[in-house]
Amino acid sequence: MDDPSKTKSGGGCLAKLVSLILLAGTCALAAALFFISQPQTLNDVGGYGQAPLGADPRDLKTVLNSALERGYPVAITETEINQWLGKTLIAKQGGLLASQVSLKRVWVRLCDGHAEVIMERSIFGRPFTVSMFVKIEQIQGARGVRTEIHRHGGPYHENVSKPLRGGRFGKLVVPQGFLILVMPAYAKLADIYYEEIRLALQEMARIRIEPDRLLLESREPSGDPSLLPQTF
Repeated sequence: MDDPSKTKSGGGCLAKLVSLILLAGTCALAAALFFISQPQTLNDVGGYGQAPLGADPRDLKTVLNSALERGYPVAITETEINQWLGKTLIAKQGGLLASQVSLKRVWVRLCDGHAEVIMERSIFGRPFTVSMFVKIEQIQGARGVRTEIHRHGGPYHENVSKPLRGGRFGKLVVPQGFLILVMPAYAKLADIYYEEIRLALQEMARIRIEPDRLLLESREPSGDPSLLPQTF
């Protein structure tokens, strides 16, 4: 005959294990929601918190067109990109919550090898941020260089290939799959700046993202020092 005490003990341990798992999951979810509700710090973004310029910011569309026509490389700083966005983007929020939700600004943070496109919103009077990481990959093929835009910022750890870092909801870095929740907003933003994106990311022969600046070359590098990226 089975010992009843052993059955009860086994069932009790299993129940405790399930309870611990549920408790850990609840705590993890609560922590995730807390970090999502906290807007990320933008003080390190070029142009953030600066007083309005007396003169108009650099016209990036004109700069890109000029670089392509003259065959020169160009360097565009993070601050210049954000000043241009501040001047040209007219943010409007649609839908049922339009009176309570507003898009304040769009910011770009340039990092080593990837960029972060940040949307700063106000929801019921509270600040909220979401962002998407973007990587540029250029592949040499039989017909020249092909440029691919990837919506991620690489893996969480160099030794673990997946999941990929998609962006941030508040201060929480989320996997790439979560971007489906914000893709419609980013698709609209891409439509607004279609021409600038085409000139910078499709027409340029070489693209490099560095901390605080975007380096673009309108033709294949020839090794001539005079063709180093410059501002004009």
